[in-house]
Amino acid sequence: MKPKIKYLWGKEHLTIDLGNRIEPRIRMIYWVEFLMTMGIATIFFLHSYKLQHNWVHLLANLCLCMLSLLAVYRFLSRMFYREKLVVTDNHFTIVRQTPLNSNKSSYDWESMGALHYIGKDAKTDHPLKGSSFDYFGFDAQEHLVQDIHHDGNLYFEFNGVPIRFARGIYSWHAEEIVRMIRLYSGSSLQLGAEWKYLMEEMKWHDEY
Repeated sequence: MKPKIKYLWGKEHLTIDLGNRIEPRIRMIYWVEFLMTMGIATIFFLHSYKLQHNWVHLLANLCLCMLSLLAVYRFLSRMFYREKLVVTDNHFTIVRQTPLNSNKSSYDWESMGALHYIGKDAKTDHPLKGSSFDYFGFDAQEHLVQDIHHDGNLYFEFNGVPIRFARGIYSWHAEEIVRMIRLYSGSSLQLGAEWKYLMEEMKWHDEY
């Protein structure tokens, strides 16, 4: 179950903690990839002892250590990825955190374009979708790969460059986030045309 979005109100800022929103099936894929990589590294490490030349043995162990460290880094970075949004009177900040790294990007309201909700990118269906010949589920696999490499469901343009964020955020989450940001920043946040439909749909569900 995905964690609830937390809203932390301060005197000079609003912090929106999106948390870790990785789907269970994606977590399973990360585990499988990590265990397979570590298993292969372990097998090669055991076989490296049979090498007679010391320098070859040292080089092989060095490469295996690098492979293991890379596997650990990728696993931790993807499994424990978190996002936070920090809203102030002048800036909108996106904080991306992992156990090994933290990246903070700030954007001033005046240079930000309208905020858009795009959900998942449109994907052309696989030619075998729905046919009895898709024995290996190629269409489902393509959707799964898309989920793994998804950059976020919200975006805006900053000085002509698209900025995507909010992985695993669906329309009802996005609507709540927008309401909270507007409560704090007023009209600083501009919205794309699609929000009119999203807001009306959410209001209809609330009433019924």
